[in-house]
Amino acid sequence: MTTADRTSESWTRFELSRRQEADGPPEARGLARDGVRLLVSDRERLEHTVFRDLPRFLRAGDLLVVNTSATLPAAVDAEIDGAGPVVVHFSTPLGSSPLGGEDWAVEVRGPGPVTGPLPALGVGSRIRLPRNAFAMLLEPWPPGSRRLWRARVEGVADVASDLLAAVGRPITYAYVSGRWPLPYYQTVFGHVPGSAEMPSAGRPFTDRLVTELVAESVSLAPVLLHTAVSSPEAGEPPIPERYAVPEHTARVVNETRAAGGRVIAVGTTVTRALESSATAEGRVVAGSGWTDLVLGSGRPARVVDGLVTGWHAPGASHLMLLEAVVGPAVVRRAYEAALTHGYLWHEFGDSALLLR
Repeated sequence: MTTADRTSESWTRFELSRRQEADGPPEARGLARDGVRLLVSDRERLEHTVFRDLPRFLRAGDLLVVNTSATLPAAVDAEIDGAGPVVVHFSTPLGSSPLGGEDWAVEVRGPGPVTGPLPALGVGSRIRLPRNAFAMLLEPWPPGSRRLWRARVEGVADVASDLLAAVGRPITYAYVSGRWPLPYYQTVFGHVPGSAEMPSAGRPFTDRLVTELVAESVSLAPVLLHTAVSSPEAGEPPIPERYAVPEHTARVVNETRAAGGRVIAVGTTVTRALESSATAEGRVVAGSGWTDLVLGSGRPARVVDGLVTGWHAPGASHLMLLEAVVGPAVVRRAYEAALTHGYLWHEFGDSALLLR
């Protein structure tokens, strides 16, 4: 690790006050979705505004790339024989099991406002699910993981439609008070169910705001990345995720860059998808599959010029991704300002527009 890497990593261990953790959607605070705060930061500017003013900071010819993944009700109450109630977070489908049923990547947590996975689990642990289904833990997933498992789920024909849709709810963590219905966890762009957690950078967008952006000659293009469960444990790398970059989007990204426009990713999910499809020469090629790309000082962004993003927890790997796009100075200055000025963190919090 270089001196620059150590310096960059040290600032990410900031302390986040509980009062700066958004404990519910902005609608519960009397705000519209696009009424959350927006901090705009680049190499020369730092400005505080509200999200509905986003068009003011974009230019004709810019391209916003959005994630069309919709959120699943991926948390299910369950029980482990001899251990009592648990909550299973269904992260990612891994295909049909040769022994019958479906394999899923899952995380098992205790009930209530707890943090961290259950430590006392092992291969062969059997979890009783609703609707007479059960899950058997097979092996850590991906190999070496300390909190996710490949699990074989049996007793239902289709996990997403027959189990999650029937008895699941959105995944929540200890900082969220109460439970909010699934529509609060969807974005205006999401129409392909598959994300374990909301691609939250897109949440403040509204139909009206999208119309205004298009009227200002800002283009929009889709990608798909189904988010796995988040990585709240400090220092944990991103989990492999499924993505797809359509041919049309690849072409529009390349045309935008050739014409001198900026490619702005709506979220770290979009950034990961685009950069997973980027060549060393800075062109995007259409494709789909799994990505385990980790952006950072050793692999800076090649095609993304900026991003709309929420505020990420101390030590999160997402912070390295932000630095890989816009540089450490822009990110650090933005975070210092957000902490000083009381911005709200997490999926229901405030937003930032970070530009190179």
